Amino acid sequence: MRSASERQDGKRVVGIRSEKLGINYMYKKENIVMNKSKAFAIRIIKLYRYLCDTKNEYVLSKQILRSGTSIGANIKEAQSGQSRKDFKSKIYIAYKEASETEYWLELLHESDILEDNLFESLYNDNYEILSLLISITKTLNKESKK
Repeated sequence: MRSASERQDGKRVVGIRSEKLGINYMYKKENIVMNKSKAFAIRIIKLYRYLCDTKNEYVLSKQILRSGTSIGANIKEAQSGQSRKDFKSKIYIAYKEASETEYWLELLHESDILEDNLFESLYNDNYEILSLLISITKTLNKESKK
């Protein structure tokens, strides 16, 4: 049986308890790329609402909504991968979605729809996720060559 709880310091703790064995193990499970991509997806959803409500921009905002929220969805799906190959494939798809999101951010900024400070903040967050995904992919490639 799995249970999850939030500690006072805000970190999530996942526990596994086995009634049969009388074992109760608690361990901290942090996934930096998952946490960052989820927080980024929430920011992208808020950006979408802002662009629609304030800027009356519906086409590009829908594109960035799709790609920006897909990053975390693919990372989450990778965690449930059936094989190492499946995991690697989903991580690479997440990388491609982050790369596409970078393009939409640049387009929104260069067409003067997105202000400098908002662009820089979102762009930096996306770049951080891209860097993590590149690192994961390189590690997976090194391990597969062994």
